Amino acid sequence: MAWALGVASVEEIDALNILKASLLAMRRAVEALPQCPSLALIDGVHAPALPCPARALIGGDGLEPAIMAASILAKVARDAMMDELHAQYPLYGFDRHRGYGTPAHLAALRQHGPSAAHRRSFRPVAEWCSQ
Repeated sequence: MAWALGVASVEEIDALNILKASLLAMRRAVEALPQCPSLALIDGVHAPALPCPARALIGGDGLEPAIMAASILAKVARDAMMDELHAQYPLYGFDRHRGYGTPAHLAALRQHGPSAAHRRSFRPVAEWCSQ
């Protein structure tokens, strides 16, 4: 019927932690919907504070078609964001590793240091910054 995306910034992730920032992004997505849903199904253990009832389902992306669809929308949006970051910071290979701590990503961090797009709370970045 409707869908919306919610995003948390690098700064919010660093300030809040990745779980709280994810819950914030979920709340933003629900608040961006044209009408409030009667129930929000959340993939995971934690449900954010929402303006509607919410239920967390562990493994929900394998159980609930609505969560499966939301997962696909989120991954497509994330990949598009990573492609934009790759255009800004081509040395890091964001178009390939999509931000995951792969050996290639970690090697690029060691070689070039972190970019403005890297979370300072990501352990390899925090270690690099403390040197």
